[in-house]
Amino acid sequence: MRNLSCPPLFRRALPAAALTTASALLLTACAASNNSPTSSADKARAAVPKAQRAAGVLRIGSDLNYPPMEFRGADGRPDGLDPDLADALGKVLGLRIEIVDTPFDKLIPDLNAGRFDVAMSAISDTPKRRNALGDDGIPTGAPGVDFVDYFIAGTSIIVRKGNPKGIRTLDDICGQTVAVQRATTQDEIVGRQVAACARQGKSLQVRRFDDDAQALAEVAAGRAVADFNDLPVAAYAARTTDNGNRFEVTGTQSQSSPYGIAVNKSDTALRDALVKGLDQLMRGGEYDLILAKWDVSAGAAQAAAINGGL
Repeated sequence: MRNLSCPPLFRRALPAAALTTASALLLTACAASNNSPTSSADKARAAVPKAQRAAGVLRIGSDLNYPPMEFRGADGRPDGLDPDLADALGKVLGLRIEIVDTPFDKLIPDLNAGRFDVAMSAISDTPKRRNALGDDGIPTGAPGVDFVDYFIAGTSIIVRKGNPKGIRTLDDICGQTVAVQRATTQDEIVGRQVAACARQGKSLQVRRFDDDAQALAEVAAGRAVADFNDLPVAAYAARTTDNGNRFEVTGTQSQSSPYGIAVNKSDTALRDALVKGLDQLMRGGEYDLILAKWDVSAGAAQAAAINGGL
């Protein structure tokens, strides 16, 4: 860990909900950023494990259906913040990037099955994923993963334009139907709210889908009053769908947490090479340019962190 000269974790001010996570990330982020700027690029490339160096490629699992984080562009190729950041990271590490389009709920199982080297798809770094815990908090017996954290995002509520049902808080969805993408952090948040609504005597119905586009379609059609997703995605959908006339973001962010690149727990050398590569991008300014391109600079981190999510 650096001395008191270690820089602040975030370049832009974050919502209050992010402060706890930011504090947890600070210790690991400072430790991760202790390379000399003049030699860090060479160190990052030298740290690439023999397997990836020999293949010349880093295979990345990603669910290409979550704009602006990752999606298919007009030409059918991967586009978005994560693919852009992955390409830049590949240049630093001297590796070609190959993205393997994979359903979100299959990313970690397929990673641990060896179908790709890492998973990068706006995956929130949580203890549940790191330790392969079930909904009851008990280990499932499946392998967990390590995360290399690179961005902070909070959960937002997205509703139809004009917010006809007046949804602003989690309690406001009690007695209603909501839509989410399954196996996401938002699925967990809404799942916990089901019990809270039941205690109020107001049943909450949750419709779960394989991708967020389907969840948003439920809101657009009036079959759900709200969709829950990460702020960058909610803001992008509100801004771009039907020229900004279809959806709006309501309420305040909740449960801010870092996005992390998921790595098999046995691949510590690859994990550490990713930390070095990301830190080089952050110090060199390319990271900031990529975030600015996608209008998500508020979630920028000062340095990569390992397993910093709470």
